[in-house]
Parts: sequence; structure tokens; C-alpha cells
Amino acid sequence: VQLQASGGGLVQAGDSLRLSCAPARRTGSNHGVGWFRQAPGKEREFVAHLRWSGGYTYYADSVKGRFTISRDNAKDTVYLQMNSLKPEDTAVYYCANHRGPLSTVGVDTSYANWGQGTLVTVSS
Repeated sequence: VQLQASGGGLVQAGDSLRLSCAPARRTGSNHGVGWFRQAPGKEREFVAHLRWSGGYTYYADSVKGRFTISRDNAKDTVYLQMNSLKPEDTAVYYCANHRGPLSTVGVDTSYANWGQGTLVTVSS
């Protein structure tokens, strides 16, 4: 099942936005959920990861301290809370299931079930 990202929109610099990713649930082959983003003309880059086992979280340096990944097991949803948004955060955001070892949480090829992303535009 593909994971669908939602909640994007147009905001101003300094604003907050919360993205949702569903259906995100732990299965035998999924070790966690990751968020990635792709800006126009750039490669897709890692943003954040949540590990099902233990709830450990990992972030790209560019978003550390501003973004928070969390989960609601009852809703099978993983969230990405984005605060203090900057114009350079503008991108299409995607979520996907992680299938690889912990050392590959930042590698998009270790993820599966990519769905359509959601566009986040931050104006200056």
C-alpha cells in the first residue's frame, strides 16, 4: 500500500505546517517511516525518520531543531511538524516505508511504497 502525504500548502517564512502520512503502520518488513523532499531542479533528500522499534527519530541537519516527526498509532499516521519554515524548505514532501538496516535511514533506495507527495511552498 502506498503511503500518502498530505497537509502541504503555501505559507510565509517563520510559519508552521504539519504534514501527515498514512497509512503508516508497523509490519514485518517495515522498520520505520521516512520523510524526504525534492525541490525543483534538485535531487530528493532525506528529512526525517521514525523507527518503529523504540520510536527513535533521526533528522537531517538542515531541519534539526525545527522539524519533529511523530506518530499516532491509533490513526496509522505519521506526522511531520515543521516550525520556523524557511524559503529553502520549499519542496514536494514524500513519505515512505523503510525496509533496510538502520544505517540506511537516509538513503531513499532503502524505502518503498512511495506515494504522491505534498507541495510545501514557503514565501519570503
